[in-house]
Amino acid sequence: MLKTAPETEVKTSKAYPMMGNEAIARGVWEAGAKVCSAYPGTPSTEILENLAKYPVEDLSAEWATNEKTALDIAIGGSFSGVRSFVSMKHVGLNVASDSLMSQSYIGVNGALVLGVCDDPGIHSSQNEQDTRVFAKFAGVPVLEPSDAQEALEFTRIAFDISEKFDTPVIVRATTRLSHTRSIVEQGERKTNTDKPFHDDISKNVMIPTNARMRHGPVIEREAAIGEWFDESDLISWKDRSRKIGVITVGLVATYVEEVLPQASVLKLPASFPLAKETIKKFINSVDDVVVVEELEPVVEDQLKILGYNVEGKKYFSREGEYSPAIIRAGFEACGFLEAPKDKKALKASITPRPPLLCAGCPHMTSYMALNGLNARVAGDIGCYTLAAIEPLHAIDTCVAMGSSIGNAIGMARSGTETRPVVATIGDSTFLHSGIAPLIDAVYSNANITVLLLDNHITAMTGGQDHAATGRSIRGVETPRVNFADLCKSIGVNWIREVDSYDMGKLYQTVREATLYKGVSVVISNRPCVLDPTRIKGKAVEVRTDKCTGCQSCMNLGCPAITWDDELYDGHHKVKIDPAKCIGCSICTQVCPVDGIRPVVS
Repeated sequence: MLKTAPETEVKTSKAYPMMGNEAIARGVWEAGAKVCSAYPGTPSTEILENLAKYPVEDLSAEWATNEKTALDIAIGGSFSGVRSFVSMKHVGLNVASDSLMSQSYIGVNGALVLGVCDDPGIHSSQNEQDTRVFAKFAGVPVLEPSDAQEALEFTRIAFDISEKFDTPVIVRATTRLSHTRSIVEQGERKTNTDKPFHDDISKNVMIPTNARMRHGPVIEREAAIGEWFDESDLISWKDRSRKIGVITVGLVATYVEEVLPQASVLKLPASFPLAKETIKKFINSVDDVVVVEELEPVVEDQLKILGYNVEGKKYFSREGEYSPAIIRAGFEACGFLEAPKDKKALKASITPRPPLLCAGCPHMTSYMALNGLNARVAGDIGCYTLAAIEPLHAIDTCVAMGSSIGNAIGMARSGTETRPVVATIGDSTFLHSGIAPLIDAVYSNANITVLLLDNHITAMTGGQDHAATGRSIRGVETPRVNFADLCKSIGVNWIREVDSYDMGKLYQTVREATLYKGVSVVISNRPCVLDPTRIKGKAVEVRTDKCTGCQSCMNLGCPAITWDDELYDGHHKVKIDPAKCIGCSICTQVCPVDGIRPVVS
């Protein structure tokens, strides 16, 4: 019987429904990995959360302050001879890329695997980049599972490939694979995978002399891995039609099988490096070949360079998440399928639901205060970015994690801004990549205000802990970063902490901060209303005898506040849904006529 962490169950040798992310975590555990790290980011977050359910005696699982730190932790584990793993979303790979590029040259001692989850369709990201392009750029293999079962198997195999070919390996998932459940056959954990530290400065230390010697082996490694794929049983070749063939990879392979079951299909396990001999045999076995991959033409371009007359992006888009309907349309466009003569467009009736901050969100008042000051606001990545849209409409820019403070410095330096320049950034994002630009702001004496929105959690990705929450992913108490002390140590002289539910004090503090010449920091301190537990106080209600319909409360964007369909003296007034209201009192503070009060029991 396996030893388990408290209140968790480790299932072995059974078929079990799993999300793709859960299956990846299972594959990491079965491979015998011991050092695991990540920074949360949709759609990758659940990988480390599931790893933390396995016994602490088996592996370490910890949230890092950012993706580069997470990768560096895993690299350290690899140097010391244990199998190591790191997970992140696609844009997180940008942050980790500096280390990845060097580690590609260095290689591994203990296996090193990266689980990277892309977001086609941009469900919760700032772009739609394709990790496979990055993998080719870095010269590391990228495996692409098509379902949860392969997510487990490919992840487990990735560790073997890593050690066999002395390379980091990327396992690429997408939002649909990460969050879709299917039945998975599980195995046992591999043991005795540890190695001693490999003491070799020429391999481990990337000074220019050593790096020059390592580039050649990286190029040779690419060919060797491609040849290994040719001989492996990871490739799926379904020999059917002699007229039409499809080369595909990843999750979209399941759509190809659903939409075009009569075609011959070659499903590759990896888009880089390619199993060239198998591909050559497949292309020669059919009259016409189309490449289906999501999203960039990574496989297609490599095949064209090799001289093959194939098409892919001529029929399938480079943007937006694929679906069976999109795959069908592509096959109709290339002539592999006939369009139905009586085809009718399906029109779904969907009630519009704009994204909004949660009822009682502590960030609402911070952005209302900035609106009141007519500030120029550089925003950052987090759920508070929703303040960019109506009704708050209080953020002017948003680029990437941690960009807000640097952007604000540039705005202040431009000489064209006549409005107060403010950077808004969340607590987890500040720890991720906001500290360095704040140091720069102090160093260059930039005239900016930083509004640090501390809701005590990594809220956007589901309420994960970080270095300022005082808890690890396993719930163990840890040292807690004090933001005020941290800012003071950097050299910020003007620092104030304020409860964002105290609107009068918040407005006054933000106004004073923007009048200060130099770097000022306001820490808006109030826990998230949803994570880790939902906060709910006594609901409030509208006094219809006093409500004038002025919309002051509506401008909060609180989902608990709506227009009342009933007319009062010929006028509509507002109403508050008691099931959604958490009793935060923000609306009572903004109402100019004392028209909102607690519900009388």
